[in-house]
Amino acid sequence: MRIPAADPQAAPGGPSPLPPLPPLPPLPSLCEEPGRQLWNRHFRLFFVARTAAVFGDGMIPVALTAGLLGAGRPASSVGYALACWMGPLAVFVLFGGVLADRFTPRRMMIIADALRLAGASVLAVSFATGNPPLWAVYALSSVAGVGAALFQPGVASTVPRVAPDVQRANAVLRVSEALMTMAGPAFAGVLVGLASAGAVYAANASTFLVSGACLFLLRLAPAPSDEAPRGSFLAELVDGWREFTARSWLWGVIAVWTVYGFAVLGPMLPLTAVRVTEAHGSGTYGALMAVNGAGSVVGGLLALRLRPRRPLAAGAVALTGVCVNLVVLGLGLSVAALGAGQFVAGAASAFWLVMWSTTVQTHVPPESLNRLHAYDVAGSLLMVAAGRALAGPLAGRLGAPEVLFAGAVVNILAVAVLLAARPVRRLERIG
Repeated sequence: MRIPAADPQAAPGGPSPLPPLPPLPPLPSLCEEPGRQLWNRHFRLFFVARTAAVFGDGMIPVALTAGLLGAGRPASSVGYALACWMGPLAVFVLFGGVLADRFTPRRMMIIADALRLAGASVLAVSFATGNPPLWAVYALSSVAGVGAALFQPGVASTVPRVAPDVQRANAVLRVSEALMTMAGPAFAGVLVGLASAGAVYAANASTFLVSGACLFLLRLAPAPSDEAPRGSFLAELVDGWREFTARSWLWGVIAVWTVYGFAVLGPMLPLTAVRVTEAHGSGTYGALMAVNGAGSVVGGLLALRLRPRRPLAAGAVALTGVCVNLVVLGLGLSVAALGAGQFVAGAASAFWLVMWSTTVQTHVPPESLNRLHAYDVAGSLLMVAAGRALAGPLAGRLGAPEVLFAGAVVNILAVAVLLAARPVRRLERIG
């Protein structure tokens, strides 16, 4: 804020003009503190909504497993139910991006929470009162997946509208997501032990009620992109693809990431679960996942402090830390070494995600951001899912260590390609 110098010509018949006074230095203001800027009312509401939704999503695998196995259903039914949840998310997220651009992200996220609230509520009653038929579980899981597909694209464009410091906001959200990813399954496990799967789904429904209420209270000023003229649904989908391919740094990273998701991220989780559980027990596996979450928190905190001039290059360098985890898993080292690998991998992945999210949100025009983010999410989900599905057969044929070591090699090659690509390496941060 500056105090304007008095203008003697403002009053008719005033004294002769005087030389203008030098401008005073800006006065300190609490509003200019980064923390105060970030934790405004809009960001607080969005933070609570996002935190509650991630916490709720973390309960779903535990609730499905406990409910179906407790009802005497085969183990394969759990996989089918999870596929019914993830499949619509991967397929419909592109449509969610177009709808968010047409009808504003906030409206679509509220509709998404309403869908998920309805689906979780019906499942809560179904599991609490009896043994629901599998078709009903699959159908309601699909409803939850469609809700997630409608919700996810709007996250990218909402962050810049509620937070003046986009990188700081992404880092805070990443820390919260890491904590909720650990807390959601843990809370669901305790609740299953104390009550039932129906109680878990009731708690799951309440998280979407909280998220929807916070988003309903979020009153954002209209943005120019909200009033932009729109074509047909198909035309906007095609236009989103055109915007996507027009940015070499964007499609370059996502092209690399599809290979990375298939060869590195996809196999890493199932092979970690199998190797650690077989060698050290399921309790150790759960503890290692908590260590990975702690690493994600540290990576998010580092992203709060570090502001590299070239964020994608810095994030790519950080991804080399994932190799540590792949190598110690492949070698079958001690629990302490496995914990170190999980911690480093969690921190590296979180730092990259903050750098990537911030870059996309600050370099892509607001009127196209939802659709472009949807392309990113769809490609990542499909390739990671394919990598997970093929991890078991490949490990059985080639050996789990070989698949993990191959993933480490792909990890290094992916980092090398990202750093060699000039549009990616030289892209500078905005703000």
